[in-house]
Amino acid sequence: MEPNLRFGIWERQSFVQRFLRWTELLDPTNLLISIERIEKSRQLLFTNEDAARHNLNDQRIKEAWKRSLSTVHPDSSRLIPAFFRPAAFLPLTAPMLFLSMMPAKGIMSILVPQVSFYAYTTAFTIINGNSSYRRHGAEQVVLGTGAFSSSAFLGLFPYFIQTKCPLINPLIKRALPIIFFAQVSAMNVFASRSLEPIRGIQVMDKEGRVIGLSRKAGEKAVRETSISRAVLFGISALIPEVFTYFYKRTLFYLENPWSLWTAKLSCTVLVMGLMVPVSFSMFPQVGRVQSRKLEEEIQSSTEETELFYNRGV
Repeated sequence: MEPNLRFGIWERQSFVQRFLRWTELLDPTNLLISIERIEKSRQLLFTNEDAARHNLNDQRIKEAWKRSLSTVHPDSSRLIPAFFRPAAFLPLTAPMLFLSMMPAKGIMSILVPQVSFYAYTTAFTIINGNSSYRRHGAEQVVLGTGAFSSSAFLGLFPYFIQTKCPLINPLIKRALPIIFFAQVSAMNVFASRSLEPIRGIQVMDKEGRVIGLSRKAGEKAVRETSISRAVLFGISALIPEVFTYFYKRTLFYLENPWSLWTAKLSCTVLVMGLMVPVSFSMFPQVGRVQSRKLEEEIQSSTEETELFYNRGV
């Protein structure tokens, strides 16, 4: 069985435990791990079948899990490209989110960060999603392009509304971009991974044996990831705006108006630094589902009451 899947199946972690583990997996140094070290860690986990149940206090086993979980896709067992590993998510998306939420000074000032943001998050979602369903490379490219272009277009709506309606209520004017950011981020996940509920994803028993492809498990995986992404970017956009509202009323800002960018960027990075592990921890990466809630053909293929699937990130 793929070690990363084995870990998710055997380790029934609480939200706090998942959060603490994600703080380790999101360490930026995980982007610099050499392929040789990853292969050695994976070999150790392959040869130690009980590594997920025992010896977690063993530093060698602990480091092996950290390298494997942070760099290898649990479905395909392939190495995740460095720029799309979970550890790269915060450093790359935080500046894009910050620039997207700054007051527009022209179409390019809002277009460039929006396009960059949705191009990256679309690719990240597809690469870190479930890869066990039947798909072709060409249709995945078409799907990703459609998800990216529609998300970027919808993300520009608040700018166009504010341009056409300059007398819009100040509260609505501040809230509109935040609401759109959360909604479009969730929609982007649905669009990017829309083949999973259509084709179905693999569900497994506790020993890792594949029982079949389930569309209902695919729906659950995409729905949970969409919720976590909406919470992540909704809160990460909201709190810096609230902070900015009060910061502009301080004496320090009145004397140093240039400090706004630095203060807001720092707030955005701090909030996202907390929200990324919270978002990734909201639901287990290897999800559990009662077999009675799945398709009849799945139920008739196993006597197990609980089955497992890779939710993705």
